[in-house]
Amino acid sequence: MAEQHKATKSPHVLLFPFPSQGHINPLIQFAKRLISKGVKTTLITTIYISKTSPSSNTSITVEPISDGFDDGGYMSAGSDEAYLEKFQQVGSKSLADLIRKLDSEGNPVDAIVYDSFVTWALDVAMEFGITGGCFFTQACAVNNIYYHAYKGLVDIPPVATVSVPELPLLQPWETPSFVHNPGPYPSWAHIVFNQFSNIHQARWVFSNTFYKLEEEVIEWMRKMWPLMVVGPTVPSMYLDKRLEDDQDYDMSLLKSNHIECMKWLNNKPKGSVVYVSFGSYGELGPEQMEEVALGLNESGVDFLWVVRETEKEKLPKGFVANGLVVSWCRQLEVLAHDAVGCFVTHCGFNSTLETISLGVPVVAMPQWTDQPTNGKCLEEIWGVGVRVKANEKGIVTRGNLVSCVKEIMEGERGVLARKNASKWRELAIQAVSEGGSSDEDINEFVSQLKA
Repeated sequence: MAEQHKATKSPHVLLFPFPSQGHINPLIQFAKRLISKGVKTTLITTIYISKTSPSSNTSITVEPISDGFDDGGYMSAGSDEAYLEKFQQVGSKSLADLIRKLDSEGNPVDAIVYDSFVTWALDVAMEFGITGGCFFTQACAVNNIYYHAYKGLVDIPPVATVSVPELPLLQPWETPSFVHNPGPYPSWAHIVFNQFSNIHQARWVFSNTFYKLEEEVIEWMRKMWPLMVVGPTVPSMYLDKRLEDDQDYDMSLLKSNHIECMKWLNNKPKGSVVYVSFGSYGELGPEQMEEVALGLNESGVDFLWVVRETEKEKLPKGFVANGLVVSWCRQLEVLAHDAVGCFVTHCGFNSTLETISLGVPVVAMPQWTDQPTNGKCLEEIWGVGVRVKANEKGIVTRGNLVSCVKEIMEGERGVLARKNASKWRELAIQAVSEGGSSDEDINEFVSQLKA
């Protein structure tokens, strides 16, 4: 029966991201690549997200499941622990119900590609005899460190420099925050280390990176798991341009000030603007917010700064920006704009891949989770920017920020960073173009589905 189904229908893959913006975007983009190669895809999201942030892409079928918080989502859970526990409990049942529903409609599932944060999805798939693939949304370098911590080969927290295969020595503060300071967020620390709990049962392991970017670590990981590298998962029109309708991620949990941003940027000289964003989850303390605000004003450069509505109350009293402050923007369009000459970033991996893919140099200002390691890679391994150092209180002072911004915008480090950023952009385009390393790995996955 299964053979007959495969012979007469396109293979059907469920894609199951963790329900946050930085995890949804990569799997949406992976879905578009699979659809372009004749694979039917269904994106799983939560009932709350499907109601509040529906996808604008009609080619991707979206099926909502319950995370136990259908009316308020993650923010209504009360705590990280409460959300993650109920998500697993309710989500497992809801996912099983969806698989049965699709089967009853004559649309059986051939494989599930699940976010590495939801390992329990593989357990559900296996109950139905469905093969599964684990999808890492973070850098291979970061997952390398997490794996060694999970196996007890890296101390938590580290007492000295950290050594893992195919990476330079890391100072403790250059490891992910869940390694060097796991105390404040024990539930998330458990999630990131537990990604490897059943990975040996996955038929495929996917990573949102590209081969040339992390070649040595990828080769090491391939000795461990059946790794397929399928990134960068950036909309095609910013890279290879093979998917002509692929210009955005098509599902945003935040509303952007797009017209205002573009109008403002259009009136600025080429390479003159510093774009500043700390992501969809980043939260700066009031003291840090003040240092950034005053530093940007003192820098004398034009700046576009994303400050989410929930963060605006932390701006210094009486602060009047010498640049444009918006609550959200379409980051890819901003990075692609000729006026932008530098990105002050929290170093989330999606932002990291976007700035590399668009060839924009960075001032790295990592905050937590994987960001400290991404910041080290951006500066020391990929050579596309500088890291701004924090003081003994963990605060980046305005003077340090101004110095780094001027170094990238006006100094020799900036010249080299722009040159390296352009090189990585070309390699990213090659990876996803026809016959490139990521394209070939996606083709291999599709051929295995159809076999």
